[in-house]
Amino acid sequence: MDGAGTQAGCRRRQAVTAAGKADPWGAVCAPDVRRDPIGHGVLNALTFAAKDVFEVRGYTAGAGHPDWKRTHAPSARDAEAIVRLLRAGARLTGMTHTDELMYSLNGENYHYGTPVNPKAPEHIPGGSSSGSASAVAGELTDFAIGTDTGGSVRVPSAYCGIYGFRPTHGAVSEDGVIPLAPSFDTVGWMARDARTLEAVGAALLEQPDDAAPFRRAIMPLDACALLAPECEPTLLGLVRELAARADSQEETTLAPEGLEEWMRAFRILQASEIWRTHGAWIERVKPRFGPGIAERFAWASTVDDAASAAKTAMRSVIRERLVDVLGEDGVLVLPTTPGPAPRRGAGGEALERLRSRTLQLCCIAGLAGLPQATLPWGDVGGLPVGVSVVAGPGQDRRLLRWLRQIADERTQLT
Repeated sequence: MDGAGTQAGCRRRQAVTAAGKADPWGAVCAPDVRRDPIGHGVLNALTFAAKDVFEVRGYTAGAGHPDWKRTHAPSARDAEAIVRLLRAGARLTGMTHTDELMYSLNGENYHYGTPVNPKAPEHIPGGSSSGSASAVAGELTDFAIGTDTGGSVRVPSAYCGIYGFRPTHGAVSEDGVIPLAPSFDTVGWMARDARTLEAVGAALLEQPDDAAPFRRAIMPLDACALLAPECEPTLLGLVRELAARADSQEETTLAPEGLEEWMRAFRILQASEIWRTHGAWIERVKPRFGPGIAERFAWASTVDDAASAAKTAMRSVIRERLVDVLGEDGVLVLPTTPGPAPRRGAGGEALERLRSRTLQLCCIAGLAGLPQATLPWGDVGGLPVGVSVVAGPGQDRRLLRWLRQIADERTQLT
């Protein structure tokens, strides 16, 4: 990161949120963007922050890049997700930082600096919903919303030691949200407790509240094999603990082709959509991207239609397989990431290998458009790690309720 980015990061840590709290984490990029509740409901008296990709009337969302902000006009409306939260009684207290055009899992922004991970200050917060995760973990807000395309809510939630939820694709309106790869994009959310996570789902999801428990827990051996060796005792223990909450436990290999092949399919499809979405703007404006992200956009511009078509067919097969494995009463239980957050400023091949293994875990729900929750129940060497549960399509509220019940029971036992 250059000096300008570091200085900008230092300056923004002096911000004060609309809730009147100092922001020592550098999480909030626009503390003066706020909305009072416009109704009463399950979120009464709660505060939230929104990733800087959601439209708010009179404000220009920046998508993590100064050139995006410079070349776009203020919004004439509020994003649908924000309206729903305001109607449920919540108060918007600011906009949070994101990676450049949301195309990263690290949270290190070349232009604006890196939000602090409150649970591990020497380590990255994860991205691209980095500021949202930092704001929640640092207790600036009760919850925050972000977007998750390839893991951008799940990864920072795991790294920052909080709960995070990626819904079924299309279950939450993306009206008024800057897109990345539309067939993968979702509006997700983060909280410090499972009860708040469930309440946000009640406000955002148009699904009946299903109290039926899940009966089958499926542990994917190929996903668990991606763990860093030092993380295996903790995370495999959490996987087994969660699986034991179901009536039966199964082990399976999800991807006979290999999860690395699934990840390649995801990356090609995502890159193709990203270039269709933002390629014309990039070629016209010629924005300056930071290391890693610049190379990703350059590669995305080279993905051809034939490669994308082949992976589209593969995606359909993967979705059918996962829906069949889960059935009506099954969940996948797996690690959210291979291990804890890397140190700030790390780079090179080791970081790219970690990104690859992280995407192999995250692409499972992403390719099939499935809901996934990450739970902050572990730590390795004092650093947070997360365990995840993936359910079938449209079973979001059922999953949130089931996990809240488990979290309540777990709290009582401890």
